[in-house]
Amino acid sequence: MSESINIRRLNANDAGFNAELEALLAWEGVSDERVNDVVKEVVNRVRTEGDRALLDYTAKFDRLTLSSAAELEISQSRLQAALANIPKDQRDALELAVARVRSYHERQKQASWTYTEADGTVLGQQVTCLDRVGLYVPGGKAAYPSSVIMNAVPAKVAGVPELIMVVPTPDGEVNEMVLAAAALCDVDRVFCVGGAQAVAALAYGTETVPAVDKVVGPGNIYVATAKRMVYGTVGIDMIAGPSEILVVCDGKTNPDWIAVDLFSQAEHDEDAQSILVTPDAAFADKVVESMNKLLSTMPREKIIRSALEARGAIIVVDDMDQAVEMINFIAPEHLELSVDDPQSMLPAIRHAGAIFMGRYTAEALGDYCAGPNHVLPTSRTARFSSPLGVYDFQKRSSLIMCSAEGADMLGRVAGVLADGEGLQAHAASARYRVKP
Repeated sequence: MSESINIRRLNANDAGFNAELEALLAWEGVSDERVNDVVKEVVNRVRTEGDRALLDYTAKFDRLTLSSAAELEISQSRLQAALANIPKDQRDALELAVARVRSYHERQKQASWTYTEADGTVLGQQVTCLDRVGLYVPGGKAAYPSSVIMNAVPAKVAGVPELIMVVPTPDGEVNEMVLAAAALCDVDRVFCVGGAQAVAALAYGTETVPAVDKVVGPGNIYVATAKRMVYGTVGIDMIAGPSEILVVCDGKTNPDWIAVDLFSQAEHDEDAQSILVTPDAAFADKVVESMNKLLSTMPREKIIRSALEARGAIIVVDDMDQAVEMINFIAPEHLELSVDDPQSMLPAIRHAGAIFMGRYTAEALGDYCAGPNHVLPTSRTARFSSPLGVYDFQKRSSLIMCSAEGADMLGRVAGVLADGEGLQAHAASARYRVKP
């Protein structure tokens, strides 16, 4: 039997708890100088040398030597072949996931609108989609077809006409499910390039890879650093930290279920964070027993143990009101409410990326096929950020059309305000349309 998990046990009423919780939640995801220097060199070379730099870096970092940049592109026929040849259960699962994610996101589409004031002035908002979006998908052994679905589907629902996907293929290793997902999601072009060089190619364009308007999708520290570096030239979705889950349980759920739910995020990597909040100290003990019983059955046992011991915690609170205080302070990426009446708690919950309600709703369902997006704010950024959605691929233009009467009234007001700011040309422009 493996050694017991040494997971942090905290009580919300203990002296020093707040400081200990803040330290636990702190995540220094900033790149060090070495990473910054590497990424800066890569980005600058791709910007100035284009395809030649891409080929050099693909050979260096992915150990894939290509004779020409044209070989970077994976053809549509290759995508369709992957879709045709994957096992039937995989195709069925992908198709169901795509259908559910599309159905959910279709409800997010924003429409243009206008209204006309009494004097005939028309005001409104025009909603348009981005022209071209770049999607970064991790490749090789760490391949995620779910990332393709969660990023590509809302872009296509928004109406984005061209979606460019980049995916590294280290040693030429291609994941068939990733290619099949690209085919199902109507990705327009796919290139086998990864790392900071792929982000730079999407941002600035090369002779082969077209420049995009926004880059979305997860990646390692080099990818995240490159996204931060090119922001402003292009838009980005977010700079994501490690995956995290907060489970709030009243003590009535099967402790094995809770243990495995905590494992599900801990297995991402050693920096992932899994926290249980419960008012029932005896139940907390049972969850720990379940963890120790089930950990050895997990193929990623070492990663799970490392994550739980480094950044995991079990927090005992007085009651559900105090649990809600924990939720709003932690602002988790994933929140499970494993309680009798989770919906009654919603009005008090202000900060969470995605909320999984009830004892039967495992967070893992949201990662793949429930419908809502799995690209979520991490590291307490749910205080001010939202899940990826159709709205991230749409933009809004304000509409203003003044009637003569409206120009007369608004011109007088604008003139007064412009004079107050000392901007006389503004005042003159507004007043030139005012009736004498």
